Amino acid sequence: MARRPLPRILSNGGAQLARGREIARSAADSATDVLHPLITVSRGLRRLAADARAKWAATPKERRGPTLFLVAACVLVVALAPYGPLLALVALMGAAAWKGREKPIVRTGPDEAETARLKGLYEALVPYFSVPEDPDPLFAHGGDWSRAFGDHAFDEDGRLTRLRITYPPYFTDGEAASRARVEQLLHAKSGRGREYLFDWDEEGNRLVLRVLPALPTTIAAQRFVTAPGETVLGFTDADAVQRTVPVVSADGSEDAPAVVWRTGPRSTEPHLLAVGQPGSGTTSLLRSLALQALGHGDVLIVEGAGTGEYACLVGRDGVLGVESEPSGALEALERAARETERRLISASRARQEGRPAPADTRRPLWILLDRPGVLGHLAAAEGRPDPQELLRVPLRHGRAAQVTVVVAEQFDTVDTLHEEVRAHTRARVVLGPASAEQTASVLGTAPHTTPPPQVPPGRGYARLGAGPVLRLQVPATPDPYDDAAGDPARQAVLDLLPERRAAATVALEKVPEAAAAPVGGPFPRHAPVPAEG
Repeated sequence: MARRPLPRILSNGGAQLARGREIARSAADSATDVLHPLITVSRGLRRLAADARAKWAATPKERRGPTLFLVAACVLVVALAPYGPLLALVALMGAAAWKGREKPIVRTGPDEAETARLKGLYEALVPYFSVPEDPDPLFAHGGDWSRAFGDHAFDEDGRLTRLRITYPPYFTDGEAASRARVEQLLHAKSGRGREYLFDWDEEGNRLVLRVLPALPTTIAAQRFVTAPGETVLGFTDADAVQRTVPVVSADGSEDAPAVVWRTGPRSTEPHLLAVGQPGSGTTSLLRSLALQALGHGDVLIVEGAGTGEYACLVGRDGVLGVESEPSGALEALERAARETERRLISASRARQEGRPAPADTRRPLWILLDRPGVLGHLAAAEGRPDPQELLRVPLRHGRAAQVTVVVAEQFDTVDTLHEEVRAHTRARVVLGPASAEQTASVLGTAPHTTPPPQVPPGRGYARLGAGPVLRLQVPATPDPYDDAAGDPARQAVLDLLPERRAAATVALEKVPEAAAAPVGGPFPRHAPVPAEG
C-alpha cells in the first residue's frame, strides 16, 4: 500500500508558522500599547469596586441606612450642580487611572540564587558557631539562616557585598585564632579577589562583613594642606579617619581622607618604621616625607642600598646631605647625634633663664635612614661600627629636640634592626604583599581586612602607636630621574623640589670634642653652651 505524503503545511511550513507567530505577537504588543490607557482605567475601576464592596461589608448593619442616605444625597447634589456629572466622571476616571497604575515591584528579600548562597554560608558556619550542649542553637544544620543573618546586600554578579552575622555569646570572639578561622571561611565562601573588612562587635555578639573599594592610586605628590608638625603618610577609607585633605588627582580636585602623622614635642609617636618587600614603595614613602619636611625643616638622608634613589635631593636647600657610604653615613649620623645634644642643652638653658627656646632648636630636623641593614653589613665588612648605634640619642631625645627619625627596611633584613630602633619607632607602616603574621609582627596586631587581590606600589597598612590598623595608599612619589615612571608623577616631584644651592656644602661640620656641639654648615653657629653641674 502506497504511503501518503504529509500535508505541505506539516512538511515544509515551519518557517510560515514561525512568521505567523511573530506577526501575531507583534499585533498583540501593538494592541496592548494602544489600549494601555483603557486597560489601566478598567483595572482601576475593578479595584475601586472591590474596595467599595470591602468597605460595605465592613460597615455595621445599623449604619448602612445612614450611609446609603449620605451617598444618595451626594449623588443628588452632584447631579443638580452645573457640570456636576461631567466633573464627577472626570474625577472617577482620574481615580481609576491612579488606582490601576502598575506599581514597580520592590524586592524585599534575596532571590533564589542569593538565598542558596546564604544557606550555604550558614551551613559552613555551623561547626564554628555551635556546640552540642546548646539547647536552642542559633546555628544548626538545616536551621533558619534568617535568624543569624541580616542586613545582607549583593552586587550585580550575585556575590555578597555586606552581611551582618549574629553569633552565640559563647563563641570565643576574644581570641585572635578563633576570629581568624571565621574570617578565612567567610573570605573563601563570599568570593576571593576582593578586599573584605571584618568588624567584630564583641559586646553585641555581631560580626559585619563588608567589601571595601580599592584605594585610589591617582593622587601624586603635592603640597598638602597641613599644620606645622603634621605629615601626610597617605590616604585611607573615608569612615576610618575624621580628617580630610584637599588634593588634586588625575580625576580632579577632591577631599581625600588622609592618614596624618604628628611629630614634634607633643607627639606620642615621634619616630616611624616602614617595612616592605622590594618594590613595595618604602623608598617612595621616604621621598614623600622628605618633600613634605623640606617645607619647614632640614633633612638628612642616609641610603643604605646605594641605588641613587635620592639623587634628586642632592644639593637642594634644606637637604643637609645624602650619604650612601658607611664612612659618610657614620660621620653624618654622629654629627646629627651631637646636634640633638646641642639642641637639648640650649633649650634647657633657655627654660632655666625664663626665655623661649632658640629658633634654631625649634626648626625640625629629619633623619631618613633607608635600608640600615645593608649599611650595617658594609660597615662591619670595613671594620666600622653599625650606624644604628648612632641613632640612640636622636631616638631617645628627638621629640624634645624637634628631631624625627624615619627608618625603612625590608622584611628579609628586618631582623637586623636594633632593639633601640624597634622600641622608639611607635608609628609603623607595612607596604606591599605581606602575610597576616608578617603584618602583625610589625604593627603589633593583624588588620581587620583581607589582603588586597592586587597590591600596587605604596599600598599597605599604617598604625600610629596603639591606634587602629588603617589601610594606606602612599602618594605616588617616584624618582624624577627614572624614565620608567609616568611623566605627570615625575613632574609633580620636580615641582616640589627646592632650589639647588650654588655649591653643595657639607651638611654637618665636625664638632670639637671639648665643645658642646655647636654645629656649622646649614645650622647657624652659636656660642658654646657650658655643661651644667
